[in-house]
Amino acid sequence: MDRPKPILDKRGEPQVRRFNAQRWLLDNVIRANGIDWDQPRSLYLNAPCGIEANADFAGVRERVKKMADIGPAFATVARRRETKAKAAQAEGRLVTARDNYFMAAIHWAAAQWPYDQNDEPNIALNEKKRECYAEYAALADHRVEAVWIPFRGKAIPAWFHLPPGYQGGRVPVVISIPGMDSFKEAMVALYGDRWLNRGIAVLAIDGPGQYEAPMLGLYFSTDAWVETGPAVVDWLAARPEIDAGRIGVTGTSFGSFFGTVLTAHEPRVRACAVMSVCHEPGCHTIFQEASPTFKKRFMYMSGIVDEDAFDKFRATITWEGHADKIRVPYLCVAGEAEELSPLEHSERLVAALNGPKQMVVYQESRHSVGNVPSANLGPFPAILVADWMADRLAGKPFASERWYVTSSGQIEKRPL
Repeated sequence: MDRPKPILDKRGEPQVRRFNAQRWLLDNVIRANGIDWDQPRSLYLNAPCGIEANADFAGVRERVKKMADIGPAFATVARRRETKAKAAQAEGRLVTARDNYFMAAIHWAAAQWPYDQNDEPNIALNEKKRECYAEYAALADHRVEAVWIPFRGKAIPAWFHLPPGYQGGRVPVVISIPGMDSFKEAMVALYGDRWLNRGIAVLAIDGPGQYEAPMLGLYFSTDAWVETGPAVVDWLAARPEIDAGRIGVTGTSFGSFFGTVLTAHEPRVRACAVMSVCHEPGCHTIFQEASPTFKKRFMYMSGIVDEDAFDKFRATITWEGHADKIRVPYLCVAGEAEELSPLEHSERLVAALNGPKQMVVYQESRHSVGNVPSANLGPFPAILVADWMADRLAGKPFASERWYVTSSGQIEKRPL
């Protein structure tokens, strides 16, 4: 289908009492701790760009002293990268152009993060992101295709990636679901992508409520994610490049909830792997105790601007009544010190599953699993997920176990 146009929304930003009352405190926390005060945003956005972007993100970290600095800091770097890309393209240096277009797209998308409404600045940033990513896609070392999946009279925006060197035949695929604060363009790395390197295609989506989707009038609800699986898998099953018998789902952070609900209602999904969990029914911890930016962002994702209305709505955010429908292999990777969704809720979810399952908990790790000795000395979390999924899509059996990865890198196992 043709690309739908963003919808301008004049209702304004969601109104969150803690955010409004504590804005001065947020600015002081950012001044003291930097842009990564709530999660390692600059690190997980740097990762798909590669080492050339290290200085970009170091500069952003240096410049951001308050919330109002975030959008302009990323936009400045995006503009510089886009300028370099165009100059290289004009001189025929297409690899250099490709790389800079990719980095520009990531920075334009990162600049969108503070904008929790479909206003003119956010829409303009979205257009720049898409423009640069489309230029990257045209020059990429593998096939990249813009996708619009029909859904509820609208469309789920996505990018479809085939492994480098694809010459025909049917390959496995993962549906890659970002978190609350991330986006589909960052789900496949510029170099050395963990999925493509394993011969697995990727459909990176912004599902209902995520990043570009609200701009198209497609907001979050649990019911919308129930319906997302059939729509997305129908699209994949119709592709001649895809083996419809080897479709996996992977989700990070709030994508761990979205991916769980999707898998529960789409029996053609063969395996689901989630990491950095958001599994607390009703989401009290992340919305009422953590940084108020999380609640404000999710209200925008849900199309709700009134906090009292959202507080009633968030009771519907639950895996209960869904997870027990999952009978395919399921992997849950979490941090022992998870601060946004108490680990007990993920333990309950895993117990409710009716298929083979594995839970891996990293000692001392917080929500964003990694950057602790257990993750550095034990199995690297993202690679563990990729290898696990590759094995499941290859039909390899595994034991239903709970792994505890200690700070020495050792794995303590017990049956689930």
